[in-house]
Amino acid sequence: MQDRQTSGLLWPSIAALVALGLLLGLGTWQVERKAWKEGLIEKIAERTKAKPIELDKAVALAKSGQDPEYLHVHAHGRLLAAHNVYLYAFEAGQPGWHVYTPLELASGEIVLVNRGFVTDAERNAMQSEPPQSTREIDVTGLVRASGTKAMFMPENDTQRNVWYWRDLKGMAAFAMNGEARPVVPFFIDADATPAAEPGEPRGGVTRLELPNRHLEYAVTWYGLATTLIGVYVAFVWQRLKLGNGNA
Repeated sequence: MQDRQTSGLLWPSIAALVALGLLLGLGTWQVERKAWKEGLIEKIAERTKAKPIELDKAVALAKSGQDPEYLHVHAHGRLLAAHNVYLYAFEAGQPGWHVYTPLELASGEIVLVNRGFVTDAERNAMQSEPPQSTREIDVTGLVRASGTKAMFMPENDTQRNVWYWRDLKGMAAFAMNGEARPVVPFFIDADATPAAEPGEPRGGVTRLELPNRHLEYAVTWYGLATTLIGVYVAFVWQRLKLGNGNA
């Protein structure tokens, strides 16, 4: 009878052990993610508050395989403002667009600058009266990497110049009408400019407050693991108790 009781616990025990390992693994992964996220938040705070460095230094870092994202950079060039690319965005609960404009550097390279947010009406005004394309400007802002398409995100619509995710290669090709030009391997998110003219893009749109709920998630997974242990112990105890009662 005892052997029959023990054998009846084999598969439930294996299933419980596998589930326990999975829950503990997920909890540990969230603890590791928490450490990674805290390091990233600290790096972002340090880089965004630092004095801007010249763009070519950030480019050299990127080409050497290092991560220049969120570095504060300075660039000077010719703003090709008739070649704007529009990324759909929300700012302060209002739908609109982030305006990406090619900046032609002295080297001949192009860097796409996110100049900031405009409303639908401001975009229409910008498109109906194309701005001059020979304006020399200085830009300071934050380095941003190309994005990736999320699972439920729409495809970018190149026919209507409507973009939903930051595709550096695609946006650069669209902005330059397919002309083969060397492109800096990242975007620049321009700093806020208090003196911006009415209707001009309003910079400073980079979201710097990253969510960090990994401790909460870790506690949840570890809590489920603890619950599983309790349920398993109660299950075994009940099975053995019933078995002894029928002996």
